[in-house]
Amino acid sequence: MERKVGSGTATVEAEADGTYVLRVDGSLQSQVDLADPTHLSFEYMRRIADVLDVIAPRKQPIAVAHVGGAALSLPRYVAGTRPRSRQVVLEPDEDLTEFVRETLPLPKRSGIKVRGVTGRAGVTDLYEDSMDVLILDAFEREAVPASLVTSEFFAECARVLRPTGVLIANLIDGTAGLPFIRRTAATVRATLGEGVVLAERKVLRGKGFGNVILVASRHPLPELAAAGRRAQPPYEVLALSELAGKAAVLTDGDGFTPPAAPPGTFRA
Repeated sequence: MERKVGSGTATVEAEADGTYVLRVDGSLQSQVDLADPTHLSFEYMRRIADVLDVIAPRKQPIAVAHVGGAALSLPRYVAGTRPRSRQVVLEPDEDLTEFVRETLPLPKRSGIKVRGVTGRAGVTDLYEDSMDVLILDAFEREAVPASLVTSEFFAECARVLRPTGVLIANLIDGTAGLPFIRRTAATVRATLGEGVVLAERKVLRGKGFGNVILVASRHPLPELAAAGRRAQPPYEVLALSELAGKAAVLTDGDGFTPPAAPPGTFRA
């Protein structure tokens, strides 16, 4: 199926394994298994699921805010593993959300509410101390919006999260020295506290473009290294401080441009 949406031309196609793939202008956005929402095809989503499974027991409802929606793969995972969870998804492309709801319907009583607002405006509107987890997974033209990686934005995230709440941010980089990731890690540390970085070794060494997950909390995080060793492919778990080093904090006034993935990176 195909439809024009706010961000381009969206398509949903069935795969041989029974899953469905959402693309926008040919760029891979999400892969959904309607029969089994715990089946996550994307490696970076499995890493986020690893974090969720470590910080919150399954079957225990949690409150989650998602910045970025696409086909709602991660909200479906939370609803499937933690029924009765309260979830708010901030997705500005309302046409895309309508298309996803029609072609890949949510289960009844999923607890997933989608708001047609940008991540920046949507987080500002959330109540203080209202969320256990805030997941940042938003892109524009295969780059993370600059407005979602500044100290001003992360301060709003800290306001929304409960004292034991956790920020999980999916970023992409592969440029020499990883300046974007290092500066974002420094910014997260300054506003939310200590945490860890999850990524493949080749990405951390600047030898390949890929996803980097930043996890931070004002409360000590559980051990994640074992999950990284079990994963396929395995990923590294580093302290935020190790990656941040002496990098400068990002602010709204910096004019910093996050790196975009090379053409074809997300078109598999």
